[in-house]
Amino acid sequence: MSSSSSSIDLESISEATSGAIGAVLSTTILYPLDTCKAKYQAEVRSHGRQQKYRKLSDVLLEAVSNGKVLSLYQGLGTKNLQSFIAQFVYFYGYSYFKRLYQVKYGTKSIGTKANLLLAASAGACTAIITQPLDTISSRMQTSDFGRSKGLWAMLSEGSWIEAFDGLGISLLLTSNPAIQYTVFDQLKQRLLDGKLKKAGKGSSPESLSAFSAFLLGAISKSIATVLTYPAIRCKVMIQAAESSEDDGKKNNKKQRKTILSVLDAIWRREGVFGFFKGLQAQILKTVLSSALLLMIKEKITATTWVLILAIQRYLVVTQGRLKGR
Repeated sequence: MSSSSSSIDLESISEATSGAIGAVLSTTILYPLDTCKAKYQAEVRSHGRQQKYRKLSDVLLEAVSNGKVLSLYQGLGTKNLQSFIAQFVYFYGYSYFKRLYQVKYGTKSIGTKANLLLAASAGACTAIITQPLDTISSRMQTSDFGRSKGLWAMLSEGSWIEAFDGLGISLLLTSNPAIQYTVFDQLKQRLLDGKLKKAGKGSSPESLSAFSAFLLGAISKSIATVLTYPAIRCKVMIQAAESSEDDGKKNNKKQRKTILSVLDAIWRREGVFGFFKGLQAQILKTVLSSALLLMIKEKITATTWVLILAIQRYLVVTQGRLKGR
């Protein structure tokens, strides 16, 4: 029984490590697009003031015209730290919960409902653990170009309650990766089952090709993004930094943004279509990011598993030698 649980742990760690590395690489590659998307989503049309960003490209043009292209990377370190921890916790939890389910019910296949529940549970654990870093990285991205503070400065200002701004929506949005990875796993399983049938019994299990993983990742994330987008935009607005125009208005007391206040602001100023402002940018960014993440993860999972097994064997041999002395 212990050896079985040890095996479960090792496989979960392998999945988690691969997912975390994939997350950091995809986040770094697409970070300028992510910054433009976040600043575009965070802006709400104000009465008596012209909208700053009419389209996503306006954010990029602002950075270029002001000579602050590097500011598109503001908060990258914090975002990568948050991505690594979030994806490690998510993939570890998701993989571990799946294996517990398989052991408990003595089955290798997991139904869609059970898969959604397991993915949502892993997502909830991830949201609670990484929320402060998520809030801080959002404020760094949405700060005026060149005015973003560092991680420690962000951590030291405000209260811990403010660091968990948007946690309610983050928990609600656990349905996003739950939908994404459930769709991905189901499509992946069908694809691999088809390959195994063609190869015949006794063949070693195949992994997805880079193109197949990219395509399945794009499809699964598109479905999840469209279904959950209004909540995604509300979360960005709650976590967004105050703009320079707003700085002069908060001499008295800073008003905390709540889900209801953000929903009301969008509804009054932009109407029903405001809840979908930036959807194209969100789909472009998240689909590319998730597809890259899953593609990289699929390609390095086998290598990660071999390295973890090698480390385990080394530790066993080392312990045996120490006991023999």
